[in-house]
Amino acid sequence: MANASDNVATALSGAAKAINVSSSLEDTLDGIVHAVLVALPEFDHAGISIIHKDGRIETLSGTDQFVWDLDELQYSLAEGPCVDAMREERVVIVERARHDQRWPNYMPQAARRGLRAQLALQVYTGAETIGGLNLYSTESEAVPPESLQVADLFATHAAIALGQARTEDQLQQAASGRKVIGQAMGIVSERYQIPEERAFQFLVRASQTSNVKLRLVAAEIVAATNEKYAASQG
Repeated sequence: MANASDNVATALSGAAKAINVSSSLEDTLDGIVHAVLVALPEFDHAGISIIHKDGRIETLSGTDQFVWDLDELQYSLAEGPCVDAMREERVVIVERARHDQRWPNYMPQAARRGLRAQLALQVYTGAETIGGLNLYSTESEAVPPESLQVADLFATHAAIALGQARTEDQLQQAASGRKVIGQAMGIVSERYQIPEERAFQFLVRASQTSNVKLRLVAAEIVAATNEKYAASQG
C-alpha cells in the first residue's frame, strides 16, 4: 500500500510540474498521460481529448497508437465510454469489455482489438466541459474502486492545463485584436487627417454597417494597406 501511495504521489508531482513549467500544451498533456499510468498500473494506455464548441471531439495526447485508434473509433461511431463521459455522464466504467452491451457498435470492435476494461472521465471546469481523460486496460478486466479517485485527480490536472491554454489563447487573440485595431486607427487617421477618436468611430460604423466584427474590419484595412505598400515597393 505504501508503495502504491508513493507511486501516486510521484506521478501527481510530475503532472503538477508538467503544468507549471514553461512548455507547450502538447508536452504538458503528454506528461500527464504518462504520469497517470505510473499512478494507475492497472491501465496500460491513456489519452486526453478535447471537445470543440461545434461538438467535434479530438484526441490531443495519447501514450501510444492504441489510444488514438480506440478514441477515433468512438468518435467516428459517436458512441462509447469517452463520448458518454464528455456529453452525458462524468464518469463511465467498463469492466469485462467483451460482455458489455451498452455500445453495440463500439464495444465488439474494441474487444477484438484487445480492450478488457476502460475508464473515461469528463475533464471540466466550473463553467464547461473541456474534454475527457480516457484510460484503457488490455491486461485486467477490473477497474478497482480506488482508481476512480486517483484518476479524477489527473482529470483535474488536465482541466487546469487545458483551461490555461484556452485562456492564454483567448488573451493572445484579444491582445492581437487590440494591436490590429490600433494599427487600423493609425491608418484611417493618417488617410483622412482625423484624430484617433474619430478614426475609431469610423471603424465602429464600418463594423456595424457591414455586420462584421471590428477586429476583422481593422485587419482588412491593415492587410489592404500592407498589400498596397508592398506593391509600391515592388
